[in-house]
Amino acid sequence: MKEIISEAVDVLKKGGVILYPTDTIWGLGCDPTNESAIASIYNIKARNPLKSMIVLANSIEMIKNYVYEIPDEALPLIEVSDKPLTIIYPRAKNLSPNICAADGSIGIRIPKDEFCLKLIEEFGKPIVSTSANTSGRRSPLGYFEIENEIKLAVDFIVPLRLEELSNYSGSQIVKIEKNGKLQIIR
Repeated sequence: MKEIISEAVDVLKKGGVILYPTDTIWGLGCDPTNESAIASIYNIKARNPLKSMIVLANSIEMIKNYVYEIPDEALPLIEVSDKPLTIIYPRAKNLSPNICAADGSIGIRIPKDEFCLKLIEEFGKPIVSTSANTSGRRSPLGYFEIENEIKLAVDFIVPLRLEELSNYSGSQIVKIEKNGKLQIIR
C-alpha cells in the first residue's frame, strides 16, 4: 500500500486527478488548493462548477487549517458518528474558491478508512472527494460500476478494493446553523 500511496501523492502534487476508494463510494480526488485540478474534476464529471464538492481531512487539527471556525456542536457529532458524516462548515480558508459553495462554506469529512487516512497524511493536506460518475448519473458503489470515460480521464487509478462493493451510497451531510440547530442535507 505504501507504493500506491506514494504514486497517488505524486499525482496529487502535480495537479492530477486520482480515482480512489473511500469509506463510502469510489471518488475522484485532487488537491483542494489547486484551482486547475478542481476544474479538471468538474470537466471529467460534466458537473456545474457552481456546485461545491467535499474534501476529506484526517483530523480536527487539519480541519482547523481550512475553516475559520468549528462549531462546538461539530466535535461530538464527529466523535459519536458510526457512519460516514460530512459536516458543512460556514467559512472555508486556504482552499481554492472553486471548491467552496457560493456562500463560502465547505463540506469536510474525516473518513474512517485506513487507506484514505494514510493518503491524506502522506499528502499533508485534505483531498477532494466527489463521486466518480458523470453528473446526474448514479454514484458507483464499486469500481466495476464506474463509467469507462471516467477511468480514461483520470491520471491515476488506485489499484485497491477493485472487487469490493460499498455499504454506503454516500455520506450523511449535515449543516450546523448559527443557532446550533442541525440541518440534515442528505
